[in-house]
Amino acid sequence: MHPRTRTTNRVRQALLAAIVAGAAANAFAQTSASAAAPGLRELFEAAWSRQPEAQALQARRDAAQAQRRAAEAWTPEPPALEASHKTDRLTRNDGARELEVGIAVPLWLPGERRSTGALADAELAATDTRAGAARLRLAAAVRDAWWNWQRAIVEAEIARGQLDNARRIASDVSRRAKAGELARADQNQAEGAVAAAEAGLAAAEAAATATLQQLKAIAGLSTAVTPATAARAEAEPEPPAGELQTHPSLAELQDRATVAERAAALAATQSRANPELTLATTRDRGASGERYGQTVTLAVRIPFGGGPRYDSRVATARAEATEAQAQLALDRARLESEREAAVARVEAARAQLAAAERRATLSRETRGFFDKSFRLGETDLPTRLRIEGEATEAERQAARSRIELAAAISAWRQTLGLLPQ
Repeated sequence: MHPRTRTTNRVRQALLAAIVAGAAANAFAQTSASAAAPGLRELFEAAWSRQPEAQALQARRDAAQAQRRAAEAWTPEPPALEASHKTDRLTRNDGARELEVGIAVPLWLPGERRSTGALADAELAATDTRAGAARLRLAAAVRDAWWNWQRAIVEAEIARGQLDNARRIASDVSRRAKAGELARADQNQAEGAVAAAEAGLAAAEAAATATLQQLKAIAGLSTAVTPATAARAEAEPEPPAGELQTHPSLAELQDRATVAERAAALAATQSRANPELTLATTRDRGASGERYGQTVTLAVRIPFGGGPRYDSRVATARAEATEAQAQLALDRARLESEREAAVARVEAARAQLAAAERRATLSRETRGFFDKSFRLGETDLPTRLRIEGEATEAERQAARSRIELAAAISAWRQTLGLLPQ
């Protein structure tokens, strides 16, 4: 093989290896950044896994299922074994003996078994809807903390850009002051603008750290999260058009009302304690030397019913059912109002974003014009600093408007009962 050909092959192999290594490093960097910068949905799932409701959910389901199995049993309570022994050994000691062994079986009241099963089914369904409502309440807290953090991150980024521009202007002013083109007062004014920008950046970074700590407290994050997460602060998808699923809060109240109604129906059937059926056998003798006799006893125990205790249970159950139905109506009206307000907030945020972006574009162009004229000596320093401040404020307003629109869409989804995505 010609030496030039071997050299060319080696160069190609080296280039190929460099490309593969660069692609692998890029993929690793993206993976690491993604792992170190969880999004809104990941933070919500992490926060939910720490909640007491999530940790106790399976145990509550097991309890509800056990109650359903109890309602399917033949008796409301387990049977009881009864045994007694009588003797006159401590008195006359004539040899009288009696041994009785029996079993007592509680009996269902009319309609009690059916009502107990219906109540168990309602409580089993209420277990999941209760967890769904708890997830939605947690989603509201996570969303609020998340968007507060994103607002703080935007403020810190704008403050950092303002500091960079102030330092660039101060460097230009210092150079021109040394050349005699500008006065010492102009240099002092430029350095003062740098100091003000440094103070603003420190305050913005402190606010970002504080909001991050609040988010960590909710989600239980133990890994280091940096403002690089701001790149992932994308708006949640807008709610789909058409009929939506039942709101978790309304579903919880509906199931709660159903549980209360069925508890009232069960209380109405339990007008007395459960009757008992007893089957016993007795073996006895009257005195020593007599033969033992054998008898069988079949007995029924029927407690008396009614009274203030029964009336209190029924009234309490009906009051809870009435309260749950009234709360359901109030929350349905409240959620409808919140949905309309959320839609209006989204539309207003869109209009504000369009205006803020238009203002930011014009401010950037104006800043470019005055920056060029300042370098040519056609504009004084106070005017240049004023234009810089107006451009920075326009950029800040545009960035805030983007976050506010995303937060408004998130709040809209919250009113519809949709979890973070």
